[in-house]
Amino acid sequence: MAVYGGIQAHELERWLNALTNAAYDRRCPLSKVHGGNARARTARQNLLLLAHDFRGGQLTREESAAALGHWCQHCLTEAEWYLLAGTRQVPVQPQNEEERGFTVLKQHRVG
Repeated sequence: MAVYGGIQAHELERWLNALTNAAYDRRCPLSKVHGGNARARTARQNLLLLAHDFRGGQLTREESAAALGHWCQHCLTEAEWYLLAGTRQVPVQPQNEEERGFTVLKQHRVG
């Protein structure tokens, strides 16, 4: 089981792809990033910059994994982290807005 916010270097590409897709999926709680539109835009921009720096060779895989783990701790709730990591289940039939968002988030999971 992964530690909340801890991303292994060999999993980096999968996490970058999953988080980027989830952050832009309007049905998903990551598109709101817990603080309003301005904070969500900043969080998405930071995520894209991190991905760009890694893919452009400006950061090593280990540096990028550590930075992405820090981003996760700052921008995701613990429930979202564990859902993306594939270690928590979501109710089968969502009852409210948050549970519907978690159902969508499950589609982007890495684990």
